[in-house]
Amino acid sequence: MIILGIESSCDETGLALVDTNTGLLAHALYSQIAMHQEYGGVVPELASRDHIRRALPLLEQVLQQAQLDKSSIDAIAYTQGPGLAGALLVGASVACGLGLALGKPMIPIHHLEGHLLSPLLSSKPPAFPFISLLVSGGHTQLMLVQGVGQYTLLGETLDDAAGEAFDKSAKLLGLSYPGGPAISRLAESGDPSAYTLPRPMLHSKDFNFSFSGLKTAVLTVVKNHPGVLSEQDKANVARAFVDALVDVVVAKCCAALRHTGMKRLVIAGGVGANAQLRAGLNAAAAKKRFDVYYPELEFCTDNGAMIAFAGALRCKADPQQAQYDYAFTVRPKWPLSELSGIT
Repeated sequence: MIILGIESSCDETGLALVDTNTGLLAHALYSQIAMHQEYGGVVPELASRDHIRRALPLLEQVLQQAQLDKSSIDAIAYTQGPGLAGALLVGASVACGLGLALGKPMIPIHHLEGHLLSPLLSSKPPAFPFISLLVSGGHTQLMLVQGVGQYTLLGETLDDAAGEAFDKSAKLLGLSYPGGPAISRLAESGDPSAYTLPRPMLHSKDFNFSFSGLKTAVLTVVKNHPGVLSEQDKANVARAFVDALVDVVVAKCCAALRHTGMKRLVIAGGVGANAQLRAGLNAAAAKKRFDVYYPELEFCTDNGAMIAFAGALRCKADPQQAQYDYAFTVRPKWPLSELSGIT
């Protein structure tokens, strides 16, 4: 089967084609970062309107890349949630309208499941079961993943997600949106001994996270600094922030592996592209002798390939996952625990 995937949960429009037998055929992505930069964050109404403009041209692009036409599509997977309501509605309406016109079945996909399964798209995919760290702008969660649709939440952030803390701390330092890449680049030239920031919940004896206090610590440093922060001062604060966050995340991942007896750790989500986090996890893996897997950098961010791939895996396990139902709904808030498994 050839599955078309459509992702529109936030500020990226992604479309892709996946063959259930041979894998990824083509994918295309349009990012709205440049549009949202002048506002310092995502503007939901602008995001929704831009998805409308991008979806169909991207469809033509992936069909051309794969040298296929619309009739070759066997089923259409789309992000049903969670995400921005208006943005989700655009992707769902395009998907279901196309499905109705072509007479193809639909596969609604949970956005986080797409991220959880995205490392399986890599050239060296992990085998089930594994521990997954889902780390992005909106989510920081540790999951036990035993198979498609079989996810057990071990711990999650109690306040700000890691990516959210990156963005807010970057804004405090006067850096541009998106803050994650900006603060990570700045941290490379920072002095690790200049500041020491707290490691929230490092010793909490559970697998939960909290990054709001870390962001507040950055605010305190900035407010208490005499005069205007120099570029080196900013780099030093950025380094302290990144070091603190990485220490906590790595420690929690190692604790989850010990608790479950697992030897495979899989990283998913946009913050999974962070160079310092990857370095910290790789060092821990070498020391504690576990394997760590990452999605390709192009699949760390939101993308259509992960949605098409999740749809393909679900259909391969259970063809009844694809239904001729075009009366769509979206789920802006959709806990992963409510996701139906594969029967």
